[in-house]
Amino acid sequence: MSAHGRRHPLVLYMVILDLWWQKLLGIGLVLLAFVAALIWLPSVLPRYTPVHVEEGIIVLSGFAGAVSLLLAIFLAAARKFAYVQAFEDHLRLATPFLRMNISYRRLFQTSSTEMGRLFPVEKLKGWKRTFMRTLAMRTVIVLEMKGWPLPRPLLNLFLSNFFFPDKNPRLALLVPDWIQFSMELESYRSAWFESSRHPATTPRSELLASLSRKQ
Repeated sequence: MSAHGRRHPLVLYMVILDLWWQKLLGIGLVLLAFVAALIWLPSVLPRYTPVHVEEGIIVLSGFAGAVSLLLAIFLAAARKFAYVQAFEDHLRLATPFLRMNISYRRLFQTSSTEMGRLFPVEKLKGWKRTFMRTLAMRTVIVLEMKGWPLPRPLLNLFLSNFFFPDKNPRLALLVPDWIQFSMELESYRSAWFESSRHPATTPRSELLASLSRKQ
């Protein structure tokens, strides 16, 4: 068995970032097109009479457009940095701003269910209801833990509410291939459990065992 499993993208993070980077891209392009029209159209179309706009507004619009475009590029790239990955003794959950290791010692049960069962659409309002309708039928892996790896208020800053089914120490992980992820997680977790029950022998321990048998 290799030292770690494959990286499984976090679908929730990808969907949320997709919404934001596409909106920021649109805003950036509109603002930059507005600035370009005010600056270059008069030279291209001599008969064009531009609307009078204060120079400060043009500069501010150009700056806001450039920042929006850069943020859109960053968020589009950041989608690839949100994943879960099984290791020999822990599960890693990573986002662009958070990297958290969940020890198998802390994890005592995993299960699978539909997102719609954890977060009923009829109980949600506004954009959350619309958002969940697209994910309600997707299968999610739920981690049951003995306690939070990090303080819950800190996790709330970096993870969506849809990672938390309730106030108990549970995490809902939605990945593209939940079967493969579940198999990898259980494989590494079982191997860790067996190794913790039967630690590997060392030359020193074998020597001590041999001496004790002779006595």
